[in-house]
Amino acid sequence: MCFLCLIGIGILIYFVHQRPSCDHKGMSLNRNNVQPARTPFYIVVVCCGQRVQETLVMIKSAILFNYEQEYLKFFIFTEKEKDDELREKLTDWKSILPALFDFDILPLNFPSQNEIEWKNLFKPCAAQRLFLPSLLTDVDSLLYVDTDILFLSPISDIWNFFKKFNDSQIAALTPEHENENIGWYNRFARHPFYGRLGVNSGVMLMNLTRMREFNWEKHILSIHEEYKLRIIWGDQDIINILFYYYPDKLFVMPCEYNYRPDHCMYMSICNMTDSSVKLIHGNRGYFHADRQPLFKIIYESMESYQLGSNANTNFLMPLRAALYRKSVNESSCGKISTEVLKIATKLFGNSY
Repeated sequence: MCFLCLIGIGILIYFVHQRPSCDHKGMSLNRNNVQPARTPFYIVVVCCGQRVQETLVMIKSAILFNYEQEYLKFFIFTEKEKDDELREKLTDWKSILPALFDFDILPLNFPSQNEIEWKNLFKPCAAQRLFLPSLLTDVDSLLYVDTDILFLSPISDIWNFFKKFNDSQIAALTPEHENENIGWYNRFARHPFYGRLGVNSGVMLMNLTRMREFNWEKHILSIHEEYKLRIIWGDQDIINILFYYYPDKLFVMPCEYNYRPDHCMYMSICNMTDSSVKLIHGNRGYFHADRQPLFKIIYESMESYQLGSNANTNFLMPLRAALYRKSVNESSCGKISTEVLKIATKLFGNSY
């Protein structure tokens, strides 16, 4: 009898040690390769009109510069006819880098009252981001970017600004201008705006939990109703008006987190904290024009890069060579080529 008991105990010990462990959702895990669950870094973009390729290049840049291999989750709000094209390319990329990112393609969703008006405010669908607090109710915080944004630094860099929020701040933006002589809001706006020169909305950290507590969308609807005949830049103007009345709710980031042609086309007016461009914004079509060739070269270098291939030989080296062209060096914005290359050189310069 004792012998049978010993056999039973041995079998029991064997099964306890051999069975696979399970995570909290019941998924089988390899005991020798257990990876802790990671909180996603959420990135939101709104893609309408002829913006599919820009959107994909932006996403590629976020993945490429995700050097610390954070888990990225993209939410892409778009028109129904864009769904297949976006999904096909993103699915291909996910097969190459399955553990680094995921995505959801979501339909446009505006308030039923004045839906057409909201959809066509400024640029098609641009106002979608104003309603993210009620559309992404399970998300605490996210980074919103326009389609014509490229990452030139890891997302963890800009994400760290969330830690610098005080108890009242709900969002972070960069200044619209750095110089009063060429500022738009201080010279032309017919409505209130944040601070001395306003803020640009192309890159925006959003704490959705705090926005919901603040009744963000109620304020947005009220501002639109009062000022809709006086705004020019759509959702950006509405955001400026809101933070004019609630300046304590906004954290202001340095200009290198939303670097635009205005920062260099006349003179260099962005005093970068560590001499490097973190996110670059090719607004007003500068990624596709020769007016300041630096912007177009950066975009085309990112567009040509094959995700998953060697970043040094297939992205950094071609980009560096292109930025040394005479046409770039002789342009106003060409003078920041070193600042554009700084983080890429640090991250990819020694990879072979």
